Amino acid sequence: MTNVAKHSQASQCAVSVVRVGDVLHVQVADDGRGGAHLGKGHGLAGLADRLAGVDGRLDVVSPPAGGTTVTAELPIPAASTAR
Repeated sequence: MTNVAKHSQASQCAVSVVRVGDVLHVQVADDGRGGAHLGKGHGLAGLADRLAGVDGRLDVVSPPAGGTTVTAELPIPAASTAR
């Protein structure tokens, strides 16, 4: 959301959070100027690194002048029954 506010020049933004099986899908989409990428040293690359640390992944679709959709997928660990 911070990237949308600071960089996208978007007029609209939508957030979706959905659990599908053992995976949590979080998606942020805007109608801004596009051009976001996962280049080293950029905020999205850091987010991708953090997600990778918990076996998640980040996908960015952001064509120039076409808005941006960022999707994070996070595995939901099985509940432990051992005590």
